[in-house]
Amino acid sequence: MGKHADRLKAALLVSLCAVLLTGMWARGCQRRLAGQVLRLRVVAAGDSPEEQAVKLQVRDAVLSELGPRLAEADDLAQARRIAADMLPRLAAMAAEISGEDVSADLGRERYPTRDYGTFALPAGSYDSLRLTLGEGAGHNWWCVIYPALCTAGREEIRQTSALTEDDVRLITGDGEGYVLKFRLIEWWENLTGPAEE
Repeated sequence: MGKHADRLKAALLVSLCAVLLTGMWARGCQRRLAGQVLRLRVVAAGDSPEEQAVKLQVRDAVLSELGPRLAEADDLAQARRIAADMLPRLAAMAAEISGEDVSADLGRERYPTRDYGTFALPAGSYDSLRLTLGEGAGHNWWCVIYPALCTAGREEIRQTSALTEDDVRLITGDGEGYVLKFRLIEWWENLTGPAEE
């Protein structure tokens, strides 16, 4: 009984260490990615088909207005400054399109793991430009606006200078199951609580 119990304790200890190391690795990956991207969230006033269509019109206008300016940014800090400078203009533009009061904020927001088709991002806190139309009671749309990944194909993602080669491999899943890794990050944060940023 003694040797069996010792082996069981050792196996449990090794398993616990593996879980802790994997969790720390996963959280480190998310933080590194979060330090390089700016996300956009447009929240619809409600869920009627008309309100959801307006949300997408606002999204398109914001991407058209902000995208070329953010393409000039050399890093996340500069992208944040550009977005902050444009907040009043973007809010006014969104209000004109939607016919609603619009709040525009730039800050940190929690996002779930999201697969965009050509890339995926893990759950966690990210810098985020948020436009809330009216009451903001509807479904939202979100993506990465710096670097411009919302409409990028895999090759364009590989060519971005804002992300390291390892980050591009991680988010595009080149060679490995990235969504599984990102679900691990989500599981780890649910187990330990969100990371303080």
